[in-house]
Amino acid sequence: MGFNPGTGGGSGTVSAQAQGRPTLYWGSRGANVRLVQWKLQEWGYYRGAIDGIFGNATAQAVRQFQARNGLRVDGLVGPATWRALGLGTGQTTTPRTQQVTYRAPVSTNNDLNLLARVIAAEAEGEPYKGQAAVGAVIMNRVRSPQFPNSLSGVIYQPHAFESVTNGLIWRRTPDQTAISAARDALNGYDPTYGCLFFWNPSKPISSKWIWSRPIVTQIGSHVFAR
Repeated sequence: MGFNPGTGGGSGTVSAQAQGRPTLYWGSRGANVRLVQWKLQEWGYYRGAIDGIFGNATAQAVRQFQARNGLRVDGLVGPATWRALGLGTGQTTTPRTQQVTYRAPVSTNNDLNLLARVIAAEAEGEPYKGQAAVGAVIMNRVRSPQFPNSLSGVIYQPHAFESVTNGLIWRRTPDQTAISAARDALNGYDPTYGCLFFWNPSKPISSKWIWSRPIVTQIGSHVFAR
């Protein structure tokens, strides 16, 4: 399910949601930990598994990031560290990347893999065009001022995608169709004509707000709206 009722109020609402992120520490688990791990991995501080478990490797990476960016080195991901990661207030920052040799700071393959995972989790069984449309919605959000301005930020935005919230994204392996759809979406293919939301109208939806969005098209079982 690719909608987030809270984003209907614009970028201010997004910031309010981000400010509500919990403080993370050794032993924390869940989607917020995965988001931190992914961000630290993108910037070269972390090379462990994106497993949502705040253990020794994650703690060390957080400490290195804090030291490198002039933060209090306590190994906790509190408000200041969330902000420095570009995830705390919705404001972008320019953090210093770790100068390490085991990994490039940014990897296109990482983006492709992450996007394909979301597509596989959100649109399994949909035709290729429907899967590419889900990828296009995510890429449209990256470009929209209403959402975080990075792929990982959009995907890990709290409650934005059901498959991220329930962990399905990590249990389902993308097939070739999902990978192709992700690659084409990353390259600009958009069969939704700029849509920012999608959902399956045949399934129960708790939010009535989503029906206020103008539907542009339907592909497979999903409708797509701006």
